Amino acid sequence: MPSEKSEETNNEQLDISIIDDMAIATDLLITSKAAVRSLAVAITETATPSVKKLLRRELDNAIDTHDKIAQYMIRNEMYHAYDLTEQIEHDLEKADIALDLAKK
Repeated sequence: MPSEKSEETNNEQLDISIIDDMAIATDLLITSKAAVRSLAVAITETATPSVKKLLRRELDNAIDTHDKIAQYMIRNEMYHAYDLTEQIEHDLEKADIALDLAKK
């Protein structure tokens, strides 16, 4: 029979793992969105057809990457893109976990 202390440590490690995974995925999502924006701006600032073509190809890749990250986060309940209330509740739960971990 596992001790209460052992179970608490396991739960804490699970909480940290979930937050770490979500933090990494969120950072990737934000970075990929910034890449989409930057590439779109670069296309509008470029006069050379070959460079525009290259940037458009990279923009398509960046959009695809952003979508894959967002879908991963949605599947793993890290991101609730279609339900703002659910997303706010999710964010508050994760903030509470982070605060609890900081107290320990």
